[in-house]
Amino acid sequence: MTTKTFFRKLGSKYVWLNIVLMAIVAIAFVVALSIGTDIYTHHGEAIKVPNLEGKKFEDAKKLMTDAGLLIMVSDTGYNRMLPPDCILQQTPEAGELVKSKRCIFVTVNASQKPTLVIPDVVDNSSLREATAKLKTLGFKVGAPQYVTGEKDWVYGIVARGKNLSAGDSVPLDVMVSLQVGNGQLDDEEELFVTDHEPEETMEEEVIMTEEDPFEEVVE
Repeated sequence: MTTKTFFRKLGSKYVWLNIVLMAIVAIAFVVALSIGTDIYTHHGEAIKVPNLEGKKFEDAKKLMTDAGLLIMVSDTGYNRMLPPDCILQQTPEAGELVKSKRCIFVTVNASQKPTLVIPDVVDNSSLREATAKLKTLGFKVGAPQYVTGEKDWVYGIVARGKNLSAGDSVPLDVMVSLQVGNGQLDDEEELFVTDHEPEETMEEEVIMTEEDPFEEVVE
């Protein structure tokens, strides 16, 4: 093919028509892709998160559906001043701008007080160790009650005047107290200790009592 023939074909209407059609298809594809991405990602769309705190969960669910948002319970808490199934907290917070179909996570009020299980701290922990363990688990620990025994050794745990054992359940807001030794021994233990004297000491006492106090000493 000569150069003259090539430029003659290049300038034909058929070739230019194909070039224009391909350009139109390419532009249309880019525009459609951009629009589809915006629709899929909800670009430029913003919904203000409503305030759900204090509302019953079913009421909040209807409100979120009408707003184009989703709702899911992520945790439970307890507030005795509010009715059960009432929303205590939400994430994201009220007033934030989000896209449609965004899920809002809420904490709802439990119908009963949450409870904690008493751990095994009696007769195997010091006051410091038991207090630290109880507080870590979420217990409210009051002032210790001192009883006769080894100093700061845990002999019991009480709540509302009732002795508790490992595995017992206690409401979250109830304060517990540890019964710990005051470092003093009772009378029986003192007698028990003083009754055990070395044999040598007892023999020496017997010998001394057998000596004649009027025995004459000869120089």
